[in-house]
Amino acid sequence: MGERAEDLLFKTTGSKWLLPVGRLLGLPIDQVNFMSCQLFALAAAFWFRLYLSPGHASPLVRHTFATLLGIGILIFCFGWYSAHILAVVVASYFIIVKGDINNVHRYTMVTAMGYLTACHVSRVFIYNYGILSTDFSGPLMIVTQKITTLAFQLHDGTCKKSEQLASDQRLLAITARPSLIEYLSYNLNFLSVLVGPCSNYKDHIDFIEGRHISQRLKQHAAAAARNGHNGYDRTPDVSPLKAVCRKLVVCCCCLLFFFVVTRSLPITFNVNPDFVSHAPFLSRLTYAFFSIQAARPKFYFAWTLADAVNNAAGFGFRGMDGSGKPCWDLISNVNIIGIETATSFKTFIDNWNIQTGVWLKAVCYDRAPRHRLALTFILSALWHGVYPGYYFTFITAIPITMAARALRRSIRHHFLGSRGLKLGYDVVTWMATQLTICYTVMPFLLLSVDHTITYYRSMYFHVHIISVLAAVALHRKHKPTEDSKSASSSSSSAPSSSQCQPVHSNNNKKVL
Repeated sequence: MGERAEDLLFKTTGSKWLLPVGRLLGLPIDQVNFMSCQLFALAAAFWFRLYLSPGHASPLVRHTFATLLGIGILIFCFGWYSAHILAVVVASYFIIVKGDINNVHRYTMVTAMGYLTACHVSRVFIYNYGILSTDFSGPLMIVTQKITTLAFQLHDGTCKKSEQLASDQRLLAITARPSLIEYLSYNLNFLSVLVGPCSNYKDHIDFIEGRHISQRLKQHAAAAARNGHNGYDRTPDVSPLKAVCRKLVVCCCCLLFFFVVTRSLPITFNVNPDFVSHAPFLSRLTYAFFSIQAARPKFYFAWTLADAVNNAAGFGFRGMDGSGKPCWDLISNVNIIGIETATSFKTFIDNWNIQTGVWLKAVCYDRAPRHRLALTFILSALWHGVYPGYYFTFITAIPITMAARALRRSIRHHFLGSRGLKLGYDVVTWMATQLTICYTVMPFLLLSVDHTITYYRSMYFHVHIISVLAAVALHRKHKPTEDSKSASSSSSSAPSSSQCQPVHSNNNKKVL
């Protein structure tokens, strides 16, 4: 059995050139291929920015190079499985070009999400919960986001009047169908083909054609003029080098943490029969907390490295902050400080998988005529997959969110009178948030029904019970004046635009 497990560990449909490295490090070959391709993409991104800059190469050359290198990375990592990703991109482009422009967004959504769901189903029911050593579903999920994002933005630009669109929809609307090379470059470019993040089509085209930074600087100058500032006497230095170096340091810390800590705290030990049967409740709760904390850095690593790759190529510039420093967080997918210091369930979610939340809001929440939260919730679940553990996590989040809102409305204002009381409130809510997140996301990592029920039983369903009781006990109708005060308090505590932080919608119904 050990030999068979080892064979599965190093089995892949992609390249086996790095198999000796995988055996040496004890890592699955797909992880070795992934890390190697991302590091290669990082080096290629620097070269792309310096030697294939808009001043040295035409947009066609930049589109073509980015596309071909992205396809090469897919083939290296996934072999013939990359055909799934290429097929859905080609099929979606055919819909974009030949389909009814009034319904192109619907056809594309059904095609992309249908194909993604079929692949998810095959992993669960055909492979019996086994995740193939070469798992192509991650890139397919990113491609699905991009395909649908472009389709909805094209529909906005060609089928709706300007006054029918929200301000952000109006800004991102596309008025003409993209060419084949533009479409392939947007979906398959080497900067984001493996991990993403999803970006807007206009931003990608501006980046390829050399307008990305200049457009952001113009917006910044215009905003400064409206606020009565003169701006800068000289062109600011917007080199991404410092941002990339900072993010690479974060990646190194996360990688070190993974090898030293994460591998010694396996998630599956939470449902180990001996541990569940003999360990006291506080010991089980403590291990669950630290094992979930230890599981996060691998996501931090992947998302931060992907962000650094895009920045190294010159993509991801948001603008200048209040002190005149460049912000390279336009397409950042994670805010580590915001996650680790979150004092509410919503704050945690708003800083985790950020671009997925933006996508869910753009293609579902802002467009659904009714039941917007429910529909967004369902779309998020389908996008992640069909493992039962995902749905346990989503369903558990409902009473937790209701209880958190009711609790905040009922007691928070009592702790705002002094700095000491506020600090004490923040400490308690931080602890409660982190433990609640641990309880909620555990099924997301355990995946199966049996393991999830085993874990919840070992925890005595305490978060479910407390959340339901709190939501019922604290449920009351608020007067409009109280609602307005709450909204005012919420808006005043939000980060100012001068901090150049990503704007996260309150309606981001995304997961974990």
